[in-house]
Amino acid sequence: MDASVKPEKLRELTSEEIAGKVKEYKTELFNLRFQNAVGHLKNTSRIREVRKTIARLLTIASEKVVTEKKEAANAE
Repeated sequence: MDASVKPEKLRELTSEEIAGKVKEYKTELFNLRFQNAVGHLKNTSRIREVRKTIARLLTIASEKVVTEKKEAANAE
């Protein structure tokens, strides 16, 4: 998994795909934190990258919800 995903690419994904990616990154984050606690994690900056990617995904997901609500209101 690559944490340096561009927001433009993420905006092309569907809501279900975004939810799946969030789940994948949360699992990776859990594993990274576990490895860090045990002392086996060599690249600790990866934790920060994954956290930022999760935040980016959640932001885009909320943008999609707002956009859908606006489009529904304008269609009426």
